[in-house]
Amino acid sequence: MTSLEIAQAVATIAADKHAEEIVTLDLRGISTFADFFVIASATSEPHLRALSGGIEEEMRTRHGVALTGRDGDPASQWIIMAYGDVIIHLFHQQKREYYRLEDLWSDAPRLANPV
Repeated sequence: MTSLEIAQAVATIAADKHAEEIVTLDLRGISTFADFFVIASATSEPHLRALSGGIEEEMRTRHGVALTGRDGDPASQWIIMAYGDVIIHLFHQQKREYYRLEDLWSDAPRLANPV
């Protein structure tokens, strides 16, 4: 899968798992360390756990793509997952408002959200 296809698949899985405010930023040409950020919010720590686990499981079983990195946990309210050049940021809403990644990367075009 290309990095674009991975980003789109992750955003779709996140939507299926009831993530909120899903944003996919296209960082190609802007960043040297990632092609895409997928940013999403969860409503609680259990929701963060289910969201990250569901993404990892479905990417592996449905798409044959293995996670290349992971940091954070539900208690920290921010989980970062990596699939090569695609970085996923899963936040509890308050943490997302605090860090405001979309504002830090405001130059990046946004891809259409999954339906």
